[in-house]
Amino acid sequence: MPRRTATMLASTLMLIALLCAGVFINVPYAEMSPGPTVNTLGDHGGEPVLQISGRKTYPTSGHLNMTTVRVTSADYKMNLVEAVYGWLAHDNKVVPHDTLYPDGKTEEQSTQENAEEFSQSQESAKVSALKELDVPVQSWVIVSTVVKDSPSEGRLHAGDVIKAVDGTAVKAPGDVAKLVTKHKPGEKVAFTIVPVKEQTAAEKAHRTATRTEKVTITTRASDDEGKKRAIVGIAAGTDHTFPFTIDIKLADVGGPSAGLMFALGIYDKLTPGSLTGGTFVAGTGTIDDNGKVGPIGGIEMKTVGARDKGAQYFLTPADNCAAAAKDTPSGLTLVKVKTIGDALGALKDIREKKTSDLPKCTKG
Repeated sequence: MPRRTATMLASTLMLIALLCAGVFINVPYAEMSPGPTVNTLGDHGGEPVLQISGRKTYPTSGHLNMTTVRVTSADYKMNLVEAVYGWLAHDNKVVPHDTLYPDGKTEEQSTQENAEEFSQSQESAKVSALKELDVPVQSWVIVSTVVKDSPSEGRLHAGDVIKAVDGTAVKAPGDVAKLVTKHKPGEKVAFTIVPVKEQTAAEKAHRTATRTEKVTITTRASDDEGKKRAIVGIAAGTDHTFPFTIDIKLADVGGPSAGLMFALGIYDKLTPGSLTGGTFVAGTGTIDDNGKVGPIGGIEMKTVGARDKGAQYFLTPADNCAAAAKDTPSGLTLVKVKTIGDALGALKDIREKKTSDLPKCTKG
């Protein structure tokens, strides 16, 4: 056999052997790719994404699309060939498995966490939109979760309204921890609550119950290393009473990153005219009760998904701007926003064709 032919045959066989080995060698990586986008002003699964009753709404036009990222499952075993392909693919991103599923978190645990974050983002979207419209929203400090085997288990319950701690009224979730940690481990702390078990369905919906009771709990030391602090084993949260009904109908989506786009969709439906002027706008970003927009993960995937769907403008959290601007999809303008007010101002410029005034994302 000629030397040249032998060399080519050997190289081919080695390549085949490497490819075969690569298929069977698992690597500790996961993949992110562009996921579906959904117009918050439109329908999904045969029904409107945003459903508002008890308040006048107005026709809308254009798009205010929330964006998503598709990820491989927690138990998916990526092989070396798939990892290399993912690294070379322009629209996908291969990341360490622990980035998506830290500390051995299962897919079920991750799904539950994402569902809780998604639910909270919906609440904050409603609150921030209504605040921007000067619509009063009542807020209540509640028991969000009770830690198993903690001093509070069986004494406090998720949904209990916390009125006071040691006789001091609480106005925000952080007040609860501050008042509890004034004690030393082993001391008693008194909670004044409206028990969720005694609230009727209507009272739970509108937080109108006034029957209170006092629950005394003995604190224990935290498990933190170093200085021990007193804890009772609960997480406090916020619940809200809205003057009318706002339902967000969107299944199979998790995480907090749709908050901004939900808030804008609600605002648009509750105000005359069109926020977008008929333009296709997409975006992402967490949002808190005060309308502050926070960063999210997978920004590069979301901009690609938005542009593939037809978006012309992408509302981008300020803290994600530099990463997004490194590889902006052709034809997509990245608009930097820090608050819902920034986003509303940008949409005004877009519908009035004043795009030179837009605060754009830059690589620096």
